Amino acid sequence: MFLSNLTAGAATPDTVKVKQEAVSPDSALLRERIINHNFGSIYEENLKLSFGGNEYFNKVKTQLTADIAPNFILFSTPKSRFMFVFTPRIKIRLLASQGAPVKTPSYMPGASIFFRVNEDSFNPKFFSFAYSHHSNGARGPSENPDGTFNVEDGKFTTNFYTLTYFSGKRVDKQDLVAERYDNLGLEVHAGLFNLGLSEGLKDHYGFVRINGGRMYNFIKAYDDPLEHGRKTYANWQRIQFDFTYIADKYDNYSAINIKKRLNVSLKYYYSFPFMQGSALVIGGGYRGQDDYNQSFQDSYGYVTIGLAAGLSFGYHKHS
Repeated sequence: MFLSNLTAGAATPDTVKVKQEAVSPDSALLRERIINHNFGSIYEENLKLSFGGNEYFNKVKTQLTADIAPNFILFSTPKSRFMFVFTPRIKIRLLASQGAPVKTPSYMPGASIFFRVNEDSFNPKFFSFAYSHHSNGARGPSENPDGTFNVEDGKFTTNFYTLTYFSGKRVDKQDLVAERYDNLGLEVHAGLFNLGLSEGLKDHYGFVRINGGRMYNFIKAYDDPLEHGRKTYANWQRIQFDFTYIADKYDNYSAINIKKRLNVSLKYYYSFPFMQGSALVIGGGYRGQDDYNQSFQDSYGYVTIGLAAGLSFGYHKHS
């Protein structure tokens, strides 16, 4: 994750191998804690990044878009294979119209539990289980008198659960660490059972979704500015692909109607040496169903440019 130098959090290229080989067979407890510690860093690297910038070619023009996702790590310790995270996510669109109004934000707080299923931090395999709420804080009627959706001040609410499987691979090269992470998950909304949803969403909103993606992360070695001869490792580049496919029936769209069922995005991140925990982002994608509350009926392609950072906060012991 674009958080800080690798040496400040995750293991350096040689740390994992050296530590694991140095542990004697009788030191099972110590070995277990080293593995848990390494996986804790891997979990953090796969947390959602925060973004600020703009999107172009949207159906509604904007001056600024932001996806703020601070990750509060409430439980993470080498004594356990689990990590628990609370993320009070907010998405904002500042419209390119007179007065530059902020389109009703998407409030998306959620909580996630991560847990590993193997012991190899160079080929990690782990799951996450998450609960999320999505609403816009509006109190107006969800639908207009003519049956269309009220996109100005209509109430939007849905709750959903997500189970995701992750697998990764790490390769150490001269002055470079290359990582790849794949994920595939199932997202189920309570609205499928007529629970926790605003008026009108049933049969018009995707309640069952298949999510997935692939991420390449490159961490580069730099000369330590304070200690001659020492290397410090920091995030350098990232390529991230994500997709969502709506799998249940809605608005009589066929199962192969990807124009209405598929959301895809591809983003490239570049972090200059002087950028502390942040990166320049350029990318684009297509939304078959917009993920911004009452705008969900919109479908369009877009290009995005901005800055990203990993905002993770935790107050816990490291032993």
